[in-house]
Amino acid sequence: MPAVSKGDGMRGLAVFISDIRNCKSKEAEIKRINKELANIRSKFKGDKALDGYSKKKYVCKLLFIFLLGHDIDFGHMEAVNLLSSNKYTEKQIGYLFISVLVNSNSELIRLINNAIKNDLSSRNPTFMCLALHCIANVGSREMAEAFASEIPRILVAGDTMDSVKQSAALCLLRLYKTSPDLVLMGEWTSRVVHLLNDQHMGVVTAAISLITCLSQKNPDEFKTCVSLAVSRLSRIVSSASTDLQDYTYYFVPAPWLSCKLLRLLQCYPPPEDGAVKGRLVECLETILNKAQEPPKSKKVQHSNAKNAILFEAISLIIHYDSEPNLLVRACNQLGQFLQHRETNLRYLALESMCTLASSEFSHEAVKTHIETVINALKTERDVSVRQRAADLLYAMCDRSNAKQIVAEMLSYLETADYSIREEMVLKVAILAEKYAVDYSWYVDTILNLIRIAGDYVSEEVWYRVIQIVINRDDVQGYAAKTVFEALQAPACHENMVKVGGYILGEFGNLIAGDPRSSPLVQFNLLHSKFHLCSVPTRALLLSAYIKFINLFPETKATIQEVLRCDSQIRNSDVELQQRAVEYLKLSSIASTDVLATVLEEMPPFPERESSILAKLKKKKGPGAVSVAELEDSKREGGELNGGSDRGPDTAAMAASNASTPSPSADLLGIRSTAPVGAAPTSAGSLLVDVFSETGPAAPTAAVNDDGFLSSAPPSEDPAPPLSEADELLNKFVCKNNGVLFENQLLQIGIKSEYRQNLGRMYLFYGNKTSVQFACFTTTVSSPGELQSHILPVL
Repeated sequence: MPAVSKGDGMRGLAVFISDIRNCKSKEAEIKRINKELANIRSKFKGDKALDGYSKKKYVCKLLFIFLLGHDIDFGHMEAVNLLSSNKYTEKQIGYLFISVLVNSNSELIRLINNAIKNDLSSRNPTFMCLALHCIANVGSREMAEAFASEIPRILVAGDTMDSVKQSAALCLLRLYKTSPDLVLMGEWTSRVVHLLNDQHMGVVTAAISLITCLSQKNPDEFKTCVSLAVSRLSRIVSSASTDLQDYTYYFVPAPWLSCKLLRLLQCYPPPEDGAVKGRLVECLETILNKAQEPPKSKKVQHSNAKNAILFEAISLIIHYDSEPNLLVRACNQLGQFLQHRETNLRYLALESMCTLASSEFSHEAVKTHIETVINALKTERDVSVRQRAADLLYAMCDRSNAKQIVAEMLSYLETADYSIREEMVLKVAILAEKYAVDYSWYVDTILNLIRIAGDYVSEEVWYRVIQIVINRDDVQGYAAKTVFEALQAPACHENMVKVGGYILGEFGNLIAGDPRSSPLVQFNLLHSKFHLCSVPTRALLLSAYIKFINLFPETKATIQEVLRCDSQIRNSDVELQQRAVEYLKLSSIASTDVLATVLEEMPPFPERESSILAKLKKKKGPGAVSVAELEDSKREGGELNGGSDRGPDTAAMAASNASTPSPSADLLGIRSTAPVGAAPTSAGSLLVDVFSETGPAAPTAAVNDDGFLSSAPPSEDPAPPLSEADELLNKFVCKNNGVLFENQLLQIGIKSEYRQNLGRMYLFYGNKTSVQFACFTTTVSSPGELQSHILPVL
């Protein structure tokens, strides 16, 4: 750009700025600005025509006032008039004012576009650059419509100066980002790609930014850029710092262009051409070799430029994931940065190694740095670096080091920053489950997790440990013993009480033989925590108490006394009151056999993805693991525990979605297991109605917070077709109610009751669709001899 001559200095503008800076108060400043605005307005409206210099000066003053935060509602036309000037400084101020103050919906936009077209066709490189800068700064859709077809022609024209080509490339990039549907390269594609071979490094640097953006949206159209990018990168990497003097930054040749070339190559898979791929591998090896060389300068700018290229090269190596030698070398190079004095380098090294840990070629190399990463987790001052260290430990964990890493993460949790505790808890829970060979270790780990960071243990975590304990017979006794011991602590987190109530209610009989954990001792221990707990936990404990009556008949009188007290049967919370009343009635009038049927042990949970993984998958921002990692965790975890995600966690969701049942919801409320989590809908639920002398109550879904009253798992899959009815009937040998048939449209349930030689049976039909059935009829057929014994109930 031409230098501003001495005569172009605007003394009036300098005086005005000085006056504003010397104002002692905000009021004085506003007064001075209003005075100046009045003067400028009078000048613009005066009869005397202003020369270019005066217009430029007053427009500059308006621009300065706007930048101070004041509204400007005039002067736009004068700025547009400056665009027609042949003087650089006047045209520059006009374009500057338009770029800052003119709205894309302004009525002047057509006049501005005409002025820009004149400058673009003037072949004056200075004016062309000013016009292109204005287009890029405004970037409106109207300008894209007007110039999207013109700018590519300027960009690839042979007689366009290099400075104009740079501006045109960046201007086109801006328009493509704001209005991609209007910027169609078409016939210009190959000529734009060949700008990578331009002799002017500035043109290449600007063009590669445009090509990278275009390649991300249309990779196939620009795939020819790969070989040209590799060729250009090879020339830069193999050149000495003196070869590119104008583009050498602290002894590093063209660092910005090198980074952009490496980033462009990450948009594509490894080159198929053997020669191109070999040349690229040589470039990457050269970059890694240069990183080992002693620095040519002690300036921080030198190391920053050098490391920027190195990290982009490592990102490309990780992206290709096909060169074991390069991956291991990259890992070793990053390992050297783990103890670097620069915090940013340590952060970037940990972040890159997280990705390397997922590669089969470099996973073992990453594991060799485990002690350094653990030390970083303990000693780093910056919480973001500690979080990256935790992420890396999570990524490098496998069966060989799982116990060590989980122990270190548990130890760190006691002093961890509050912002990352919840995510740390999820990761510890996932690792403990994923690599648990000894499930007693898994139980110990989760209970320890609740003890250390109970406030950050989400429901998914303690749901999961209950599911796994129920699915594995070999760990049930150990879990009951361990949780019983954990509950004896004076200060016990509520999540521990929930786990204890659930497990002791199911498996307390496995440790009841020891006098130290007799049934009454177990009950008294749980009940000592009752008054400290929230309503949902109290509801769970009440369910545990009724389970105790089934497991330990000797505790019946004690538990009935607790249920009978006013604080329970007259509780202000309707859920607790209903549970207390129903459980008291159930324990009083039900026979031992009926009690054993209703309160039998929970069956194994069906296999499904862990809800902990699903929760971690939803987390965003730093520390969130990739979908690939989660899928891998899902596969391996499923093979290990054989159990899954049903029961307590589906209960919480049932409470929030009670009004809109899913296609597989238990519409009739007679499935063996109710979806846990929601409160019983009415006192006439099946639990009580079983003992009623009257007809069946309206079919309602009796759902609980904990699922203790359930006797079979809820299923999200439709029941088998009628051809398999014989298999379905087998479960009614010991049960009087359940689901007889189910598909996507209909659910048929059965409820029966027998006394001596008489019995009655009810069939319920549930509509699982969102529309009402029309002309719905049912027919019951039976063998001839049985027909005379069946009395229909109307």
